[in-house]
Amino acid sequence: MADRRQESGSGGGPAPAQDSPAAGSGARETARLAMTVGALGVVFGDLGTSPLYTLQTLFNPDDPHPVPVSARNVYGVVSLVFWSITIIVSVTYVLLAMRADNDGEGGIMALITLLRQGKAKRGRRAAAVLAALGIFGASLFFGDSMITPAISVLSAVEGLKVVQPSLHSAVVPITAVIIVVLFLVQSRGTAAVGRVFGPVMVVWFTVIGACGISGIVDHPGILRAVSPTYAVSFLFGHFGTAFFSLAAVVLTVTGAEALYADMGHFGRRSITRAWVLLVFPACILSYFGQGALILAHPGNISNPFFLLVPGWGRLPMVLLATAATVIASQAVITGAYSVASQAAQLGYLPRLRIAHTSESTIGQIYVPWINWLLMASVLTLIFAFRTSTALAFAYGMAVTGTIIITTLLFFYVARTRWDTPLWLVAAGATFLLSVDLLFVAANLTKLVHGAWLPLLIGLVAFTVMTTWQRGRKVVTAERAEREGSLREFVDYLRHREPQVLQVPGTAVFLNRDRHTTPLAMRANVEHNHVRHDQVVILSIETKPVPRVPVEERLLVDSLGYSDDGIIHVTARYGYMETPDVPATLALLDPATTEGPLQLDEASYFLSKIELRRGKAPTMRPWRKRLFVATSYITADAAEHFGLPRDRTVIMGSDIEV
Repeated sequence: MADRRQESGSGGGPAPAQDSPAAGSGARETARLAMTVGALGVVFGDLGTSPLYTLQTLFNPDDPHPVPVSARNVYGVVSLVFWSITIIVSVTYVLLAMRADNDGEGGIMALITLLRQGKAKRGRRAAAVLAALGIFGASLFFGDSMITPAISVLSAVEGLKVVQPSLHSAVVPITAVIIVVLFLVQSRGTAAVGRVFGPVMVVWFTVIGACGISGIVDHPGILRAVSPTYAVSFLFGHFGTAFFSLAAVVLTVTGAEALYADMGHFGRRSITRAWVLLVFPACILSYFGQGALILAHPGNISNPFFLLVPGWGRLPMVLLATAATVIASQAVITGAYSVASQAAQLGYLPRLRIAHTSESTIGQIYVPWINWLLMASVLTLIFAFRTSTALAFAYGMAVTGTIIITTLLFFYVARTRWDTPLWLVAAGATFLLSVDLLFVAANLTKLVHGAWLPLLIGLVAFTVMTTWQRGRKVVTAERAEREGSLREFVDYLRHREPQVLQVPGTAVFLNRDRHTTPLAMRANVEHNHVRHDQVVILSIETKPVPRVPVEERLLVDSLGYSDDGIIHVTARYGYMETPDVPATLALLDPATTEGPLQLDEASYFLSKIELRRGKAPTMRPWRKRLFVATSYITADAAEHFGLPRDRTVIMGSDIEV
């Protein structure tokens, strides 16, 4: 966030020398360039590798609804590609959606939190429905994160068939090896490799743009496809062919959600600059160049992307494409970690084990459970579909579903939070949603050919997340009843005769909220008949913002008595932060803790809940089974909260759902 504020700021104090403004301007330009190159390496991998397989899929004779190769169709398809990218990426995401940020963060989860913040004002029911739709959009992203590595790396390695047709049988095994290595290195973090991602993608976009120009030079008439008349006449003059082609045209905008989701890391201006100055022109040149090649050689369209490359450069291009697709895969894998982490913080998934892989970059995390699930899923897709063209039938559904949900949520936020005039919202939403719905309808025609896959993945993920949210509410209500009022328990300790024996030291009890008594604390008093001199009851509160400033982190409550050594502390975190309890307690002002806390020797108490299926009609039986099964992937609480294991006591209790 600081980087973006510096981008738009006016500089510092007075200049000590005449050349200081120029030097400061140069430093800012260098920082902006670094941010832009960084965005190229992380944000645009998926979008930037779409030229590998899109036109090949469009004119593939094995497609259930192939586009016949003719001059009219090629002009129409290329024009559709150009205007689809312009409308969906440039308008929907760059111009509009990226203006809806939650404290600088973007993505569907950010839109959901904006809906949560604004639902008290008006439209509570509509906000709840749209938030559920947003969760389904996030669920579709998990399908995207499984399909992207498979289709991207497959399409790059398939270039070997152009270099040497006899290598056809080696494509799938080589792809599988690359995928396995990619997922095995995730636990080491991407900080070191990430420094070269940007420069590699600069080379990638430069090369594909240059190859596109070479194709355009041979057939410059293809540039006429920039005119929207070709797209409109193709769409409405030959609707049957054009409609089915939209299912493949949408592949050109895969990865558009990454522009929005990664906005917090690089800033809107850096992403916009990279898109306008390099990514958009390079991709368009590649598509136009491939279109020109198909016009010139209509009988040889097996892989127009690699056929644009001179014979001597095809093997290096395969290597460069493989590197670019690995980068694209890395970006979407990292995105899956972030979405899972944010979902857990917002209560839609159980607490997951998260490892931070960088000391300097907050957002670089590794989630082992998600990593191995993705690896198994990607390998299954590779061996099941075997070609990028076959996977393309499945890919578009995840993309279109996410885009239409993002568009809906954005316009609702624009109307309810920004008070945008209704006529403007209605006009914009009608146009953009009409475009989106055309793509959704076209992809539904591929349902039996693979489009069912991302819908199934999204439905499963959505069911798991909503079941966990519902079950969590049931357990929280039952737990609150057992725990009882915290204030009443403190009063009981104050007036009890005889007094509970106090032992030296500090005890920290982790609890879900500030109103109930920790089960571990109640058990300590009722069964062990002791309490510590200093008792800290700590609640972790996840706010609907990405990060909470340190000065707003802690809230201390004496619980009615300033001399009994019992206090309640609320620690506030954003949904992109991982709590570190010992480090947080070290921030406490001794004047607020009713005596010095011995944190170096403090004991930490956790209340562990064992879930069992009961007979109460809280949820359907199958949802109860799913909820209990999902609870088994919950990360160890001591590790998640950074507690010292040798000073952590876990006390268990059973709860039926």
